[in-house]
This record gives sequence, C-alpha cells and structure tokens, in this order.
Amino acid sequence: MESNKQSRGEKYIVQLMQELQPESERYRVLATAKQFKASWAELGERLVNVSQRSLFRDWGYESFDDYCSREIRIRKATAEKLTLAYRFLEREEPGLLTRNEGLQPLPDYRSIDLLRRAREEEGFAPEQYQELREAVIENERSHPLVRRQFAEVTRQREEAVTTRRRQVQTAHAAARRLESALLPLDELASRYLSLVEALLGELAEQELHLDAAESDSANQNG
Repeated sequence: MESNKQSRGEKYIVQLMQELQPESERYRVLATAKQFKASWAELGERLVNVSQRSLFRDWGYESFDDYCSREIRIRKATAEKLTLAYRFLEREEPGLLTRNEGLQPLPDYRSIDLLRRAREEEGFAPEQYQELREAVIENERSHPLVRRQFAEVTRQREEAVTTRRRQVQTAHAAARRLESALLPLDELASRYLSLVEALLGELAEQELHLDAAESDSANQNG
C-alpha cells in the first residue's frame, strides 16, 4: 500500500516496525495487525499470547488495553472481540482455523463474536444456536445479516421474559389474595396457609430470576 493511502494508524505501525527487528515478537504482532482484516484469527492468536504473557509490559505499556490502543491502534472493544472470537474458534470450531490451509477466508470476527455470545452469554436454545451457526459458518452470511438474525432472536427472548414476568406477577397477586382470604378461616388456614406461603416464596424467586435476566440483557446491549 502506498504511503499516501495509508491511515494515520497504519503509518504509525509502519514507522514503528522500521525500528524493530523483523524476527521479534513485537514486530510480528505489528505486521499481523496491518493485515488483520484479511487474517484476523492470526492477530487474535497473537494478541491472546501478548495478553497471557503480559508482553506489553516488556514493551513499555502498563496495560493490555493501553498497548492495543496506542501501538496496534485498535479500540479496546475490537481487541476484546478479536481475542474472545479466536478463543471461541479454538475451542468450538478448531477446524475453521486450518480449513483449506488458510486459502478460504474466515467469517467476520464480529459474526464469530455474536456466535460466542449466543452460546456463552445469551443462552440461545440449541436450535436457535444451530441456525445462527449455519448462517455464520456454513452459509457465510454477511455480518449485517448475522447481526440482524442475532437481534431478532434476542428480541424474541426479551419478549418471552416480559410475558413470563406478567404471568408470574399475576400469579403472585392471586396468591397474595388467597393468603389474605385464608387468614380468617382458622381450620383452612392451618391446613393450607403453609402451602400458599411456599408458593409465594417460589414466585418471588422467579421474579428475582427474571430481574437478573433483564439486567444482564440491558448490560450486554448497552
């Protein structure tokens, strides 16, 4: 690439590479960063190595995020997606890392990260995960299409949580009314009140669980 077509970040990387030994690990990471869109998994692998071995400290950086933003010139969110996506492939889809000996491009790292989130964070149902996997890996859909499919499933799941919350709240209110109605009826209260109280406890636990699910979804989408 001609220098007048390079971004500021690329120019910085090229200049820094000129000051390093080509056989050094630091040089190799920078060289990979220049072309990571064509070979993002290689950069992901190298960044995992840099992070795990804290090599960034040897190179004068206080943190991995600082190293990525100042030297590799990628944002914290991008570095996180790259490393998490690479680890996911290494663990769940190792065949992708070697298919066609690198001649066939990998799916977009952002799509792989969505696939990881579907498995590890969002708790997609097996059939939902399989459909997303087919879109990403087998059908090689573009990232916008994958993102749309991911968003649709999460929307449906959020609607299901909202519906479930209404149902639990309705049942909770009905159990409260039953509890109040039983209190004056000594004989019935002695036989059934403990059961109603146990039911109220279970319904309260379900509400807490739904609260946590909604909170997690808001944090991941925020």
